[in-house]
Amino acid sequence: MLKLSKIPFKYSWYGCIVFGAVSAYASTPALQGQSGYINMPSAWVEADGTVSTGYGYDRPYGSVWVSATVLPFLQMTGRYVSINGIPGFTNVKGQYGSAYGRYKDKVVDAKLRLLSQSDWLPEVSVGATDLLGTELFKGQYIVATKTFGSAKNIEASIGYGNNRPSGAFGGIRWAPLWTPGWALVAEYDANDYKKDFRAAETAAGDRSKGPSVALEYRWGWLGAQVARHRDHFSANAYLSIPFSEREFIPKLYEPAPFDPKKAPARATAAEWQQDGSRGAALAAALVKQDFKNVRVELDSNVLKLTLTNNRISNMGRAIGRAARTALAFAPEGTRAIHITYTKLEQPIATYEFQDLPRLTDYLTGLVKREDFLQTVAVRYATPADRIDDQQGLLAAAREESNGLAVQVGQDGNIVQVVSEDREANRFKTIPKISFFFNDPSGALRYEVAAATNYDRRLGQGTYLNSAFKLNILENVSGVTQKSNSLLPHVRTDVAEYKRGSRLKLNRLLLNQYLTLDERLYARASAGFYEEMYRGVGGQVLYLPKDSRWAADLSVDAVQQRGYKGWFDKLDYKTVTALGSLHYKLPYDITATARAGRFLARDEGVRLEFKRRFQSGVEIGAWYTKTNGKDITNPGTPANPYNDKGVFLSVPLNIMLPMDSQANAGIGLSPWTRDVGQMVASPGDLYDLFEQPRRDLTTYDGLGNFAERRDEQNLPAVNPPVRPMPNMWPLFRYRVEQSFSNTPTLPQWANGTILGGGAILAGALLDKPVDRFMQRHAGSRIARAWDNVGKGMPVLLAGAAAGAVAFGDARAQNMGIISLESIAGAAAVSIATKRIVGRARPSEGLDQWSRTADRSNASFPSNHSTVAFAAVTPFAQEYDAPWLYGLAAASSMGRAAGRQHWVSDVVAGGVLGYAMGSWLWQSQRSNTGSSFAVAPGPKSISMAWSGSY
Repeated sequence: MLKLSKIPFKYSWYGCIVFGAVSAYASTPALQGQSGYINMPSAWVEADGTVSTGYGYDRPYGSVWVSATVLPFLQMTGRYVSINGIPGFTNVKGQYGSAYGRYKDKVVDAKLRLLSQSDWLPEVSVGATDLLGTELFKGQYIVATKTFGSAKNIEASIGYGNNRPSGAFGGIRWAPLWTPGWALVAEYDANDYKKDFRAAETAAGDRSKGPSVALEYRWGWLGAQVARHRDHFSANAYLSIPFSEREFIPKLYEPAPFDPKKAPARATAAEWQQDGSRGAALAAALVKQDFKNVRVELDSNVLKLTLTNNRISNMGRAIGRAARTALAFAPEGTRAIHITYTKLEQPIATYEFQDLPRLTDYLTGLVKREDFLQTVAVRYATPADRIDDQQGLLAAAREESNGLAVQVGQDGNIVQVVSEDREANRFKTIPKISFFFNDPSGALRYEVAAATNYDRRLGQGTYLNSAFKLNILENVSGVTQKSNSLLPHVRTDVAEYKRGSRLKLNRLLLNQYLTLDERLYARASAGFYEEMYRGVGGQVLYLPKDSRWAADLSVDAVQQRGYKGWFDKLDYKTVTALGSLHYKLPYDITATARAGRFLARDEGVRLEFKRRFQSGVEIGAWYTKTNGKDITNPGTPANPYNDKGVFLSVPLNIMLPMDSQANAGIGLSPWTRDVGQMVASPGDLYDLFEQPRRDLTTYDGLGNFAERRDEQNLPAVNPPVRPMPNMWPLFRYRVEQSFSNTPTLPQWANGTILGGGAILAGALLDKPVDRFMQRHAGSRIARAWDNVGKGMPVLLAGAAAGAVAFGDARAQNMGIISLESIAGAAAVSIATKRIVGRARPSEGLDQWSRTADRSNASFPSNHSTVAFAAVTPFAQEYDAPWLYGLAAASSMGRAAGRQHWVSDVVAGGVLGYAMGSWLWQSQRSNTGSSFAVAPGPKSISMAWSGSY
């Protein structure tokens, strides 16, 4: 069962502007959502960042689908397929599951482009259908597509599939130039429908392979297709949104920057210090521009400000508006302006402007950006940058809030009741809707509610956060099936909560935010976390200067709340503890790994990946693997279910006529699962600081500071996508470098003699060691040693990858050599296994016997090979022979577990050492070819750099 949640009702009167904004003809989704013809795929992948959604019906299948080009060469599609003619559970009225209706299945498809079209070569892609779950529509294919004609308005495809489609297929599309938007389509459908799931009970049993034709029309983001098959029609309608575009609506109603003419006459520094109203006037002018938590201080002719902005999405632009205002109010003799940007009063970034005339000239377009940058310092903020309200400026500037206001169409909401003051104390009520899919008692469940939030600042970094929810209409409480989960029911009893009170106190939290040191933040929380849990906990976040990564630790002691939703409680208690590592990859992808203890006391790892497009839209997915055995369908005791899901986050400023930090979020995930679950965070620090940190570390950190028209195409203002560069030239160079340093014949001879002697010496110990381990088989030490032997190669390979990701230039080069050594040595080891075919000790045969399964042969040990290949470059580069001892001790665990003879382990060690030594000698001085994740000034990317 799936949950589609966190969807506030959105409304915008300017939608007609959006749909008329795009007119280019693009790749067209087929009935299943992937780019193609009618049922057959083409090699095209939609433009990077394109998200399409639609509904297709082709008897007996109806598909609600969403497709996204998550990378320029990778298109992913999710489908919710219903099958006419087959009941999901039963057709007997009144029996459990009779309200579910038709059989439904969730399908995930993928298409990967291998080759882009050129003048002579076609576009080539491979694809797979129904990758996960029941695999009712599982298949694989390869397809090539080429466009023809001077206008490229004719395309043709040919491909071959396995299972679905089955055999050769093809398609053609013609878009006449005199009928813009219209196209004629024909294809040869190679699906063998008679082999589909329970085809004899549906119309699929009457279908066969053959040709189909279609007429389609596309207007902007909208498209539709009607197709004729041998004996029936099909239809497909869709919406495609190019989220790679920065915005869809011009900022027609964006407030103008502060007009210096509206500032009062300049005061002297002495007058400013004596009269608090001077600073209060500056604070009031900033508050009118949506700045919050404004603090002002004049310190030895340096005007200092700390502030935040809850509306302007780019930190650099917010700082630019604050700097304009500060310039207008600064007293005479001011020599510098320092502005610190905060979140919940925690300092993040400080901008120091040392030359105020140059600042004025830059804001008015008289000097270039590169000249202005010589007078600006942009850095991470420290606790010392915080300003207390010691001068009473805040008190002098304080005023009552604007009172409650009913707003229509604001922040994308249909309607909202809101009140907010200068300290970000906020009251807000909006409508919300949640959908729940795939429950046997009803395929679609919903909940319509009014959500009210009240946030109050109590002191420096101390906030009270509350949330009430009034259910207006819902049918989730109609779910009656009891969960068969063997885990504690941390989420599966959601229907019981929906059957509770209509009015609930979902959140009542006291949060204390702290800046412990530069780039080190903390949060302590206590109260009601969410509808289901209450407790106490905290989080610590570390942001290194290397902007590629960040790490945090969250610990929460929670108790399950009662179903009424007020102060009642249940007996279940637990402590969750999760350590998280966040890492930036090319294409603005963030990979997050969380490890620790989850809500149902299960332990494991959750992996998250999200791609951020230039518009700010984020698409992501997660997968959790824990030791929890979730047997709820489709999980079984032999193959338990692992939690997974996808999400989409859309910044509303791309669709609003003024800037906004509001987001619309959609999450699709199981809603009756207990495994791999997390408690709702009281306020995740990484999410809080991620965007300001991105703005700070992108190029010069100023972003759209001056809002000058002549700068809008600068990379620092509108950063381009940072793709993964072509690594083939550098890979080829390293290979050439290695082969140019191949050992000489005498060196080979010496190495062979020494290695062979070591292996023969190990062979003398084969039987004595195996007899000893056989007598102690099953002991705690033997089992532990065996586990260390299994896990150490993975740990060492991970350490090499970590050196590449986080190390300096020297460590990165060693990490690359180590990974190359692992790959090369493992390949030789696997080949040697098949040739030698030696039996393992556990098979009970003689040490020189041959095994029947050569793919699982004993000689040499892969684990030993990988361990020595991983450590050798580091041991030789950093003169650390103890690493050999670590590899040897762990590798002998394979002999302790009777999976290898001692000579197998020695042979693997010799092979790994030889490969690592050779590549280290060849590439140790490879300063001209190195790996870098941040090649430009404060940019975020991953690249190879080389000179040869």
